Amino acid sequence: MDLNFSVFTVVLLTLLTGLAMPLGAILSHLSNGKLQWGNSELKHGIIAFGGGALLAAVALILVPQGIENQSTVMASLYFCGGGFLFLAIDILLFKMKTTASQLVAMLSDFIPEALALGAAVALGSHSVLLLTLLMVLQNMPEGFNAFHELKNNSSWSSRRLIITFLLLSLMGPIAGVVGYVWLADKPQAISAIMLIAAGGILYSVFQDIAPQAKLEKHWLPAFGAIIGFMLGIVGHMAS
Repeated sequence: MDLNFSVFTVVLLTLLTGLAMPLGAILSHLSNGKLQWGNSELKHGIIAFGGGALLAAVALILVPQGIENQSTVMASLYFCGGGFLFLAIDILLFKMKTTASQLVAMLSDFIPEALALGAAVALGSHSVLLLTLLMVLQNMPEGFNAFHELKNNSSWSSRRLIITFLLLSLMGPIAGVVGYVWLADKPQAISAIMLIAAGGILYSVFQDIAPQAKLEKHWLPAFGAIIGFMLGIVGHMAS
């Protein structure tokens, strides 16, 4: 595989995974007027699905690959450091009187995986397409949830939010090319990024996402987390 084709592959795959975020936002916008979101089982189920997908990313991708090139002490420090970093971001968002926890969680999942995807292409890994598919399955419900959260907690119009999500999707190709060019031969750096992201995501899931998924006197929405995590298992086992 020549260099130009490899870079094109990285850009194409990471852009595809990134576009799943604005697609999720568009689906959220289209469904908002048709569903009573305040007490909707579907809404809570989708939130739980996104949380399950994030947990799958932590348990099956970020942590397993992150600990491969780190000592126990450093892996623990990076992981806990990610949690403290997201705690600080949460406090900052609270003081700024804004809520964007699911957006932060989405990007913290997307960017490290895009870096890893670029490095995987450079190394000729056989799991590239499966990692791409898993990222798409994660990013779509996360985009759906993040759009709904921002729509309810900001004055931005739906159009402005969707355009913002489109621009954020471009972070995928940027991260992918960085992973391909500079990080393919630096496995410890990729591992550190993955562990920091894993700690941050785990904090976000239990601080923000899981509480929003609960719906009084309804038990089915929580099963969305099982389905989201199950899809992660399928992708992991297939690789």
